[in-house]
Amino acid sequence: MNSLQRLLQIGLTFSLLLLMAVLWWMGSLAVRQLGEDLISSRLEHDAESLLAAINFLESDQTPMQLEYINPIYNRPFSGHYYIIRFADGTMLNSRSLWDQNLDLPLVEPGASIVWHAVGPSDQRLLVWARHYKKQGQTFTLAVAEDLTPLERYLAIFKWTFAALALVMLFILLMVQQLVIKRSFRRLDRLRSEMQSLEQGEISTLSQDVPDEILPLVEAFNRLLALLSQRLSRSRNSLGNLAHALKGPLNLLMHYLDSKELDACPELKAQMQSQQQRIQTLMERELKRARLAGSGSPGYCFNVQQELPDLIEVLKQVHHKQRLNIQWQVMADTPSFGDREDMLELLGNILDNACKWANGNVQCHISGVDTITIIIEDDGPGCSEQEIEQLTQRGVRLDETVEGHGLGLAIAKDIIKLYNGEISFSRSKSLGGLCTTIKLCLPRLALN
Repeated sequence: MNSLQRLLQIGLTFSLLLLMAVLWWMGSLAVRQLGEDLISSRLEHDAESLLAAINFLESDQTPMQLEYINPIYNRPFSGHYYIIRFADGTMLNSRSLWDQNLDLPLVEPGASIVWHAVGPSDQRLLVWARHYKKQGQTFTLAVAEDLTPLERYLAIFKWTFAALALVMLFILLMVQQLVIKRSFRRLDRLRSEMQSLEQGEISTLSQDVPDEILPLVEAFNRLLALLSQRLSRSRNSLGNLAHALKGPLNLLMHYLDSKELDACPELKAQMQSQQQRIQTLMERELKRARLAGSGSPGYCFNVQQELPDLIEVLKQVHHKQRLNIQWQVMADTPSFGDREDMLELLGNILDNACKWANGNVQCHISGVDTITIIIEDDGPGCSEQEIEQLTQRGVRLDETVEGHGLGLAIAKDIIKLYNGEISFSRSKSLGGLCTTIKLCLPRLALN
């Protein structure tokens, strides 16, 4: 799962679920503890009332009597009980216990304790006990109360609290989803700019983005600027070097034409061969710089706008041949590939076609996901053996067919970068060479 929005939603959902569960559990414990504290306080007050009602007599038959006690202690299994334990171990229970009995632990003088016990009919009791001394008698007085009503109300509270917690959880999840979507909506502009950058409409990304991704955008813009500078410097350096070599090369040609070298015909032929090779390479780099133009890196090749300009440049380069260069681009063909790569690819293939054409060159481009480029000329073409050599993997085209130069070899390298393929055949309409290029160009997935 690579979606940050989905990860945030899942993480926050589990966090809210855990928070609600802990809140429900702690709230239930707090309410229970509060209820038991209130009952314990009431039991203490009841014990003081019972203590006030105890009266020790000197009669052997009735040594102690309770005056004016709450009638609830006389009703069997009423849920309210008391136990009195004397120092000699004898015990006096309330009539509400009937024939039942409760264990009463020893309590230190001046101390009080609270504990839970099981009473009649399996009642869950809260018992409060304290050691007292009255009228010369020492004894432990314990008062108990049934917790069943409290637990019933606690159960109602728990289910009510759980229902309210679920409602609140649902509301919080909806609010959370809206907040996350609204927060990520700020990235829509960056997504749109990335698409514009892919299409070549802009050269840098806006830095009006959240602070968390600002360093990434800044680094990306610096990389684009650095790449632009390097490409521009490299292209200008090639052009300057080629122009700088023109003077010494012309001077070398003048020396080679002098009569002093006629005495060494083999040496003169070798030197002329190398001179022609240097001139070919220099002209190629000059032509490459002209075809590339002044575009920026990262721009897509807009075939509808760039191809006419490229053809005009080729017409000027081959103005002596007075070529008729026709081109057709299907309406649904999108911008594709890197501008510099496509200009160099089409420039080299069209340049070779123009070089060997007698007067006509045609270029047809179509496709959406797979771009198909067909370039034909009315030149002499290639034989079947030469075409078979041209399509062999790893064969340098300039070494197999004289005159095609390094251009086709570089074009083949560019096609390989785009997972494409190139094939050669005889043109059915013009009779010369037909070059077919297919490029598999992945689109930038930003949605």
